[in-house]
Amino acid sequence: MKILSYTKSLCPNCVAEKKFDKMVIDATIYEEDGKVWLKKVCPEHGETKEIYWSSYEMYEKAKKYADKKGIKLENPQIKKPESEITCPKDCGLCQAHMSHTALANIVVTNRCDLSCWYCFFYAKQGQPIYEPSMEQISQMLDNLKNQKPVACNAIQLTGGEPTVRDDLIDIVKLVRSKGFEHVQVNTNIINISKKPELAKQLVEAGSNVFYVSFDGMTPESNNKNYWEFPKALENFRKANAGIVLVPTVINGVNETQLGDILRFAAGNIDVVRGIDFQPVSLVGMMPTNLRKQQRITIPDVVKKIEEQTNGQITMDDFYTIPCASKVTNFIETLKGGKRYRLSAHFACGVGTYVFKKENGDLLPITRFIDVEGLLDYLDEVKEELKTKNKLIVKAKMLKTLPKFIDMSKKPKELNIKKMLISAITGGTYDSLREFHHKTLFVGMMHFMDPYNYDVERVKRCVIHYAVPDGRVIPFCAFNVLPELYRDKIQREYSIPFEEWEKKTGKKLADDKYVRKIPEGEEAEKIHQFYAKYKKKN
Repeated sequence: MKILSYTKSLCPNCVAEKKFDKMVIDATIYEEDGKVWLKKVCPEHGETKEIYWSSYEMYEKAKKYADKKGIKLENPQIKKPESEITCPKDCGLCQAHMSHTALANIVVTNRCDLSCWYCFFYAKQGQPIYEPSMEQISQMLDNLKNQKPVACNAIQLTGGEPTVRDDLIDIVKLVRSKGFEHVQVNTNIINISKKPELAKQLVEAGSNVFYVSFDGMTPESNNKNYWEFPKALENFRKANAGIVLVPTVINGVNETQLGDILRFAAGNIDVVRGIDFQPVSLVGMMPTNLRKQQRITIPDVVKKIEEQTNGQITMDDFYTIPCASKVTNFIETLKGGKRYRLSAHFACGVGTYVFKKENGDLLPITRFIDVEGLLDYLDEVKEELKTKNKLIVKAKMLKTLPKFIDMSKKPKELNIKKMLISAITGGTYDSLREFHHKTLFVGMMHFMDPYNYDVERVKRCVIHYAVPDGRVIPFCAFNVLPELYRDKIQREYSIPFEEWEKKTGKKLADDKYVRKIPEGEEAEKIHQFYAKYKKKN
């Protein structure tokens, strides 16, 4: 056993029993048998040992790119001195938090037209309805824009199911009016499939991209929207919309279909901008054998992608998200001031970019760009900028950058030199637009649960929730500790469902989608829609 670090974690039993004053306990992260583990001992409930990353080798590669800088807010919502803060009990954001908000979630409703077995929240019949007003949403947006020294610039409207709100288009317009450049709608696509104009209306209102649930290529693995997705994709295409597929990866359910999902995305690259694989977060009290059965970690997902694409995408093609901070460091030195920084913990997520070749194969960007050499070179240039004439250094850099590109291996139609220079020196949303429209982002973010909780990760979280009381709360505090954050806050700002029904003239039960599974020729047509992307055995 090799000890890698010490941290704080949560006792799953204390969390379940709502013993929040006792739940934060010491933990050790260590390597054993080529894997990374997290172990903790609760004085009351004993030891818990959980897999953290299934590959020590990949963990060490990611650790090299840990962002040691981060951005602490100058105006956090929680005013306690850092010495008095117990993470994750005092979220809001607080003095101890190391990252500004890169992406803010705003829950616009807890109503949903589906009832998925693994969903962590939606309003069931008889439960209160959480649906913030336009005024409350406006204030949440203002709070995010007022973050200093770097304001949030990207919003995800989520739920529940956002499209059940009649005023969602007005909400998107409101977000845009506040100056946010990136607006994405998180949807299960049921209403998109039923209402041909909805996607177009949301795009025209200002939605850049749609985060869409897509768990598999069969009715069994994707009981959420298998039957409806072909029609929804057609409507997205007509609206000239961009979408990101979001598969929740559960071992024993859909882990054998990751390659097919990739082929599906590449086959629809005119609409699909990326895939965000999300290894399942095992919340609640689960028996050890069930956790072992369903648990899948980032290296597991990457390895399966390698196997299921016949090595077209490998573990070596993925880099941890905070590696982008080397670009941020360079831009800050070149242009001055604090810049948008993806300073998440290195174990939170990884990603790569791939191109679709003429024969349909996938070509990762790492096959024709020396990513590690480029990132190291930016560190060198950053130091030169501190002591030398910036114009001279920049001119030299522009000449040198092409040396990191293997022109013989790059896609012929891709002006990668121009795009690379624009992405590195532009430092703006628009400078990356062309790059994103010609590539497929393949990433994964593993949100935590009480078993694998690492307080050092939540301190660096860059995906936050804005809530009506003015706070901004990290994702893995908001959802892993619902009785402290998500459910508690939503109850406070909810109204009884009877009052909601009286106020709106609607019935909560009417939200629910009743699926009529196609039969015969119609069903076969949908099966064939997916079949052309499946690997032939």
